[in-house]
Amino acid sequence: MNIHRSQVYYQAQERLEDMCLMNEIHDLWIAHPYYGYRRIREVLVRQGHVINRKCVHRLMKVMNLTALYPKPKTSLRRREDSVYRYLLSGLKIDRPNQVWSVDITYVPMRHGFVYLVALIDVHSRYIVGWNISISLETESCIIALEKALKQATPDILNSDQGCQFTSDAWIQALLQRGIKISMDGKGRCLDNVFIERFWRSLKQEDVYLKAYETVLDARKNIDAYIDFYNHRRPHQSLNYQTPAEVYFAGKKKADSLLEHIMSNPLTHQINCNQPVAY
Repeated sequence: MNIHRSQVYYQAQERLEDMCLMNEIHDLWIAHPYYGYRRIREVLVRQGHVINRKCVHRLMKVMNLTALYPKPKTSLRRREDSVYRYLLSGLKIDRPNQVWSVDITYVPMRHGFVYLVALIDVHSRYIVGWNISISLETESCIIALEKALKQATPDILNSDQGCQFTSDAWIQALLQRGIKISMDGKGRCLDNVFIERFWRSLKQEDVYLKAYETVLDARKNIDAYIDFYNHRRPHQSLNYQTPAEVYFAGKKKADSLLEHIMSNPLTHQINCNQPVAY
């Protein structure tokens, strides 16, 4: 038939049925984040789906979703990777760029999904950098980090123990810039609560209302929402200021104090062995 063998090999593809199921599973998990794959399967069966637990478990693994409750092996990492201790316990966070947090989330689209990584300034809730991709590669996290570092460099950066944040590439990118590394404890889903709250706001206020069509559409809408979140959305925990107002007000205050000290060196006796308190 003059058909080459290489043209007829089967190539696995994501089925449309799986994509629709993934979106339903994600909606159930957002509404009930303590549901595991067994309970989600039971809910889907009650809704008329014919599906087994293995299928639900596989799709949740693809979306990087797990039930949120204290349990072993919450964050998966490679055995050979380094893990750092959690540095935020009891720490008073009172200025911008003192602590950033980073995380990855699954963003459903009408057909398919993307992964979003974002870095947030904990003091002001300002999103300092972000990126989307179609895979969970560390490179996407590095791109988001480099965008954030164009604005400032934090003292501490907190993450979970996922393999992206325990990889050599990520660790070296932080150490080379003198950034202290903090990681959530195992089974402690609330250690990174600030970025989790941003995920909830993004999905409830934009993702679920629009049903992104393509990756380009997702990127454009997420960019617009983050701009709105940073600069125009009043934040209740910030006394209804926007994150940008708090972030840049603190940043300008620190820059102004440093400029004043540098311009009046004789009136400020500074001990170089101790940090200046802003």
